[in-house]
Amino acid sequence: MSLKGKHVGIAFTGSFCTFDKAFSELQKLANEGALVQTIFSDAAATIDSRFGSAESFLQKAEEITGIKPMLTIPEAEPIGPKSLLDILVLFPCTGNTMAKLANGITDSPVLMAAKAHLRNNKPLLISISTNDALGMNMKNIGLLMNSKNIYFIPFGQDNPQKKPNSMIAHTELLIPSIEAALEGRQYQPVIQ
Repeated sequence: MSLKGKHVGIAFTGSFCTFDKAFSELQKLANEGALVQTIFSDAAATIDSRFGSAESFLQKAEEITGIKPMLTIPEAEPIGPKSLLDILVLFPCTGNTMAKLANGITDSPVLMAAKAHLRNNKPLLISISTNDALGMNMKNIGLLMNSKNIYFIPFGQDNPQKKPNSMIAHTELLIPSIEAALEGRQYQPVIQ
């Protein structure tokens, strides 16, 4: 499947340690000819960390996509009524965002984008990055896996010895996971 001309939303949340890989995959997606709209959570848009400044991340997203990122709930809300996207990817999706999504909480631009997008019965793809996937967030992963139109980029434990509950998505599988979700399929195997 070609992604050329597909409208893809990429929503960044505050898992800053994954941003380097995420931006690398974002560039590949843009190279495929996808029309990419980025959305940033409040944390991703404002917090400077040891992984880089918020301003540099916003700038990089706009450089890669050629489109200004959405940064507010009012900017993200039209994704639903205007049916702006073919697919939305939470890339990365923190445990906090996942828990709120699973429980219907809409208090950030990313969560508004997800809620608005799902109302159109279109695929939402999750790229998890959480230290408690095999702990408190396991129930939220289960709820979301059992939800209509929600798919996951395959994921696995990133450091079983030091962080036994932590799991992270294999971001290099972004494009094939998008292609599968657009066809209504979960890319397999989910846990790698």
